[in-house]
Amino acid sequence: MKRSIIISVSSIFALLLFASLIVVTFEQELKDLIPGESSRVSKGLPPEFDRLAEVWNLLQNEHVDRATIDAEVLSEGAVKGLLLALNDPYASYLNAELFKMESADYQGYFEGIGAQVTMRNGQLMIIAPMPGSPAESSGIKPGDRIMSINGKSTENITLLEAVSTIRGKKGTDVDLAILHIGATEEVNIVVTRGVIPLASLNITMRDDGIGHLQIFSFGDKTNQELYEALETFRSDEGVGIVLDLRNNPGGMLRSVVDVASNFLDHGLILYEIDGQNNRNDWEVNSQVRSIDTPMVVIVNEFSASASEVLAGALMDHKRATVVGSTTFGKGSVNTLRQLSDGSGVYFTIGRWYTPLGTPIEGEGVTPDILVEIPAESIVDVQLQHALEILDSVIMGSQQ
Repeated sequence: MKRSIIISVSSIFALLLFASLIVVTFEQELKDLIPGESSRVSKGLPPEFDRLAEVWNLLQNEHVDRATIDAEVLSEGAVKGLLLALNDPYASYLNAELFKMESADYQGYFEGIGAQVTMRNGQLMIIAPMPGSPAESSGIKPGDRIMSINGKSTENITLLEAVSTIRGKKGTDVDLAILHIGATEEVNIVVTRGVIPLASLNITMRDDGIGHLQIFSFGDKTNQELYEALETFRSDEGVGIVLDLRNNPGGMLRSVVDVASNFLDHGLILYEIDGQNNRNDWEVNSQVRSIDTPMVVIVNEFSASASEVLAGALMDHKRATVVGSTTFGKGSVNTLRQLSDGSGVYFTIGRWYTPLGTPIEGEGVTPDILVEIPAESIVDVQLQHALEILDSVIMGSQQ
């Protein structure tokens, strides 16, 4: 008889992004525009930016509709153009209203459909619907492409613009045109937004003493909940763990470092390289009690961000065999910074690497053993394969 223990993070409200955002404010110092001069330059800007002021002066003096030119609209367009030219898939501009909304979210206020989204090859894609969310119950699946939101095409939309549009008050509807994996025609799905109870992890103890541990995301309470799950595993005299990170979109870096420390007793978990080529190492937290039971890890193409960090660390340290399919490849550090007018910009400030130096961003983590699930398969062949490997490891350790 199987026994399942569900451990839930406090209810959150929902359309989350991958990364933990750091919100800081900076000020711009602008010189006054002097009529006839070709430049209005912020301190420290290169001379190439003089052309922006030149274009502004030309438009202001000669454009046929110069009387109705809105400086706010043009300046916002210029900022969006700067971010677009970076070729950073996560770079976005938020007006003051959207920035306030995002800032409130990271204080714990979420309402929406309950799905993790990202940009992949210029298209808005679902990484995973959250367990028990309106998105999941509406039939939205990992890998779905969102082609339009409330009838408006998502072509050229930024990630944060999309998130802000999909998010809304509980009880209200959002109309999404969805292209499922393998489909040739879009389907319209109307999702009613709501309050989303997010399960952080779930452990199911099997009769053979193997614990099937699923981690759905990495939040501020995940490590405490993992501690409780492992105490249950120990009290049930568990002999091995299948750590299932499939469809896990990631979460907080500090959380995944603590979680990894439950399975590693020392060493490097990951390192980060920033824009100045500075390296920041994240080591095992020695305050966390580790467990040395045999393990196998399962990942898939929708294991992203922090889940890739965990899989890469366990694989590089040869702590566990990793099976499944190559992970998503979201290994960047992103930040949200506020501008002086209350608006903000979101962009990448660093990239993550596994302990042995494998880049995660754009590459993903390739498992030790590749196991793909055949189309229309009714058997979870990845879990089946993981259990077979774990059985073999346990038998070998007992000889």
